[in-house]
Amino acid sequence: KMEQEVSDFYTNYIAEEKARLATQRRGMWGAPTIAEVEVKDKVIEKAAQNADVALLTIGRQAGEGSDRKNAQGDWLLTDVEQNMIAKVTEQFHAAGKKVVVIMNIGGAIETASWKNTPDAILLAWQCGQEGGNTVADVLAGKVNPSGKLAMTFANTYESIKSSENFPGNYTRPAATDPNAPKVAVENVDYTNYEEDIYVGYRYFDTFGVDVSYPFGYGLSYTTFAYDEASVKAVKGGYEVAVKVTNTGKVAGKEVVQVYAAAPANAAGQPAQELVAFAKTKSLAPGESEVLTMSFTNKDIAWFDEARNAWVVDGGDYAIAVAASSRDAKANLSLNVAKEKVIEEVIGDVAPLQKLDLLKQ
Repeated sequence: KMEQEVSDFYTNYIAEEKARLATQRRGMWGAPTIAEVEVKDKVIEKAAQNADVALLTIGRQAGEGSDRKNAQGDWLLTDVEQNMIAKVTEQFHAAGKKVVVIMNIGGAIETASWKNTPDAILLAWQCGQEGGNTVADVLAGKVNPSGKLAMTFANTYESIKSSENFPGNYTRPAATDPNAPKVAVENVDYTNYEEDIYVGYRYFDTFGVDVSYPFGYGLSYTTFAYDEASVKAVKGGYEVAVKVTNTGKVAGKEVVQVYAAAPANAAGQPAQELVAFAKTKSLAPGESEVLTMSFTNKDIAWFDEARNAWVVDGGDYAIAVAASSRDAKANLSLNVAKEKVIEEVIGDVAPLQKLDLLKQ
């Protein structure tokens, strides 16, 4: 049950802000988002005395028509959000109680500067009208979370390679001056996406860039062991098998990932690429399941621009059976006897100008 003074504080604030912002509608973008409010110290102190646990929500507005920004309230937490996490954690820890941050967001945000302050973080994403019920079920332990990150959470915006060339936003006119000109910034007319094949985790893993949470990361209320991993060639491709055992005290599911690292070649390849993944059934404590995951030659091929062809190099491929892109549980080797040209294409869509691309 929510502490009543906290409930009243936010209920009144939201009602007042909705009424105030209703007069500031911006056409298709609607009214501005209600900003987080500084919570009074006495409200936090009373909540720490009466509540069993603190649940803090960090939200970001979904929408279309603008790109992400390296700014407070978007990629960065605002000072108010940072202060709220710090103050609430201080008061609840002093009372011997836990703090959980719930992230109701649609894309990655900066977490490195504050993630070790609360006791836990639940990434809820933006799960629609049943979001409250689903989050409550996870927090109450009715459901054991089993999701894994489909994107990397970087330490800083600047450590994301595309930040160097991503098109800047147009600055919209203020609501009070709709006739003000829009101001264009760099990379709008032409953008060189120099990261080439090193997109997302491929960049972070290949160039050894530290991250806050790696691609494929995700915790559970239980733990899992990986055993008896193997890889073999089969008709049409390759097959990886691994025995997954629930080594904890509650039932849960695990998402197993398979990454392949190609032999070194002159073209350069990412350090590894995800080629397969699968989720176990709900495993009771002590229960095991053997997962079998398949991938094809096309999954480990690279594109040779000189030949306009997808090619699989001959040699030894390192295969990692992992819980995330940076948590390999088993390392295997797969030998491809000789080079294979998987598919030849017509080079009708070659770039009109030479591209300046990232190299290892």
